[in-house]
Amino acid sequence: MPIIVSLDVMLARRKMRSKELAERIGITEQNVSLLKSGKVKGVRFDTLARICEVLNCQPGDILEYRGETDDLIVPSAVRA
Repeated sequence: MPIIVSLDVMLARRKMRSKELAERIGITEQNVSLLKSGKVKGVRFDTLARICEVLNCQPGDILEYRGETDDLIVPSAVRA
C-alpha cells in the first residue's frame, strides 16, 4: 500500500497506549489497532483531526505517501 501509517511510532513518542487514544478520540481500541496496522481503506478527516489534536501532531507525522517506484533504483543512464 502506498500510504504508510506511523501511528504506532507517534504513540510511542507520546508514551500513550492505544487504549487511551481510543478513549480520548471516541473510537474503539479495535479500530485504533486497524489504523496502526494500516489495514483500513480510509480514515475520516474528523477522526484524523482528533488523533492529531490528542497526539499534538500533524497528519504528515502519522501518514506518509510512498510510491511504488520509491523502492526502485533507477540507473543513471535512464535518468539522462
